[in-house]
Amino acid sequence: MSSYLYCLNIVFPVAFEDAVSAALIEHDPPLPGFTLVEAEGHSNDFGTASTEEHVRGRVTRRMIHMVLPHEVVNEVIASLRARVRSERVVWWTTRVEAFGRLA
Repeated sequence: MSSYLYCLNIVFPVAFEDAVSAALIEHDPPLPGFTLVEAEGHSNDFGTASTEEHVRGRVTRRMIHMVLPHEVVNEVIASLRARVRSERVVWWTTRVEAFGRLA
């Protein structure tokens, strides 16, 4: 078993916020928590963009960051995929070299 930590990054349309958040909050076993932030994205596919987003040249998104043990990442992705299956939800991981609290 690996002791590596990874940051799971998930980007999705605002309309998916409740579904993605609920899937993570209701995950069994419970996950350690996550950070949800507002984001803006740019890509070559503006097929679902609003008029305002077309004018601005970027789309409004939400982004979740969650630090997890390496062994849990694939389980969380599979669980999310089962509940929120969409090509508009994008994810990637980054290795966490250090993690802690200032207390």
